[in-house]
Amino acid sequence: MRRNIVHIGAGELSYAIREIVEQATRLEALGVEMAWENIGDPVAKGDRIPGWIKDIVADLVRDDSSYRYCPSRGELATREFLAGRVNARGGAQIGADDILFFNGLGDAVSKVFGFLRREARVIGPSPAYSTHSSAEGAHAGDHPLTYTLDPNRGWQPDLDEMREKVRYNPSIAGILLINPDNPTGVVYSRETLQGVVELAQEFDLFVMCDEVYINITYGGAEAVHLSDVIGDVCGFSLKGISKEIPWPGSRCGWVEFYNRERDPVFERFAQSLLGAKMLEVCSTTLPQRAIPRILGDPRYSGHLAERAQEFERRADEACQVLQDVPGISVNRPQGAFYMTVLFDRDALNDRMVLEIANPEVRVVIDELLEDTTALDFRFVYHLMGATGIVVVPLSSFACAYHGFRITLLECDTARRRSIFETLARSIRDYLASGAPAAASQS
Repeated sequence: MRRNIVHIGAGELSYAIREIVEQATRLEALGVEMAWENIGDPVAKGDRIPGWIKDIVADLVRDDSSYRYCPSRGELATREFLAGRVNARGGAQIGADDILFFNGLGDAVSKVFGFLRREARVIGPSPAYSTHSSAEGAHAGDHPLTYTLDPNRGWQPDLDEMREKVRYNPSIAGILLINPDNPTGVVYSRETLQGVVELAQEFDLFVMCDEVYINITYGGAEAVHLSDVIGDVCGFSLKGISKEIPWPGSRCGWVEFYNRERDPVFERFAQSLLGAKMLEVCSTTLPQRAIPRILGDPRYSGHLAERAQEFERRADEACQVLQDVPGISVNRPQGAFYMTVLFDRDALNDRMVLEIANPEVRVVIDELLEDTTALDFRFVYHLMGATGIVVVPLSSFACAYHGFRITLLECDTARRRSIFETLARSIRDYLASGAPAAASQS
C-alpha cells in the first residue's frame, strides 16, 4: 500500500490463552481428546448457574425494556446500587456517575489503554495477564513495562523493585494491579496494596486495579478492594460478573473511578472514556439490569461462599498431586481459579520429549516445535500431543519464568483428578527424558 496502515503497536497484540486453541484444534481433528485447561470459562467446564439466578434473568427477558438502549454510562439504578456497595465499605466514596459500563472488561481495557496518551506508560505485574500487557504494549508501540511478582514470596510483588522502576522512568503515569491475580492466583495483602498507593501518591501516579476475581478468595486470604485503601489518590477498579455469577457470555463489566475530581488531568481522562462509550451509544442492557437483583439477593453471599469453598478444595487437590513432583514448584492459589506451575531454574532443555503414539499428531507437534525456542512452549506442545491437556506457557505472560498456567475449573471430580495425575506423570517423564543418557529426539 502507498502508506503503512499498520499500528505501531500491532506486534504487541498477543493472547496465548486463546491462540493455543488453534494449535490444539488441529490435534482434536486428528482424534486427540482435548482437556481445555487454558480458558477461564467456568460454564464451559460444567459450572451450573443456580436456578434462582436463571429465574431473575428469565423475568428480565420477558420485560420489553430489557431490549432497549440504556444510558451511555450504564443503567442508572445499577450504578446507584454498585456505588452504594462501595460506599458501605467506608473507604473511597463515589456516586453513580463515577461508574462506567463496558461490554466486558476486555472492552474496558482496550478503551483505557487506547485513550491514554502514547507517552504515558502503565507498569503492570509480570507474569502479566495478556489482555493488559498486550494492550499496554500496543498503545505505546513497545514492550509492556512490568514489575516482578516473586514466586519465592508467594507471588507478592517486590515494592522496592517497583519503586526503583517508577523512580527512574518518568514516562510511568500509572500502576496496574490484578487482585486476585491471573495467572498466579495470589491475593495481594493489605500491606502490599497500601504500599502501592503510597508509591502512587509519592510520584503523582494513578492506580488501576483489575478486581474481576475480588469475590473469589479462599484459604483465609482477605479480599481488600482498591477503594478500601486508595485514600485521596486517583485511581479506578475494573469489575464484572463474568467470573463470580458466572456469566462470561454477558460481556458486562464496569469501571469505578475514585477521586477523579482531585486532578483535572485524571478527570479529563475519565471523561474521554465516557466520550468513547457515547460514540458506541451504550453497553448491553439486560445483564446490567440483572446485577442489582442478583447481587442484592440474600442468597448471593451463600452462592459466593459455596464457590470459594469448592475452588479451595480443588486448589488443595492440585497441590497435593503436584507438590512432590521434582523439578517444579507450586504456590497454593488464594483466589481466582488458576494455578501457576513453575519449573525449577535450568530444569528444562531442548532434548526433552514426551512419547506421542499417533504419527500424524507427532508431525503437527514437530511443526509447532520448529517455530519456538521457548522451553516451556516445548513442554506445552508435547503435553498437548501426548495427553490432550491444553495449558498456557508461563513465558507467554510477559515474564522470564518457565512454567504454565492451569485452571481449577473442571467440575467432574474424577476427570479433574485424572488431569492433575496425568500432568504430574507427564512432568516426571518429560524431565527424565532430557537426562544425558536419554535419546535425543523431538
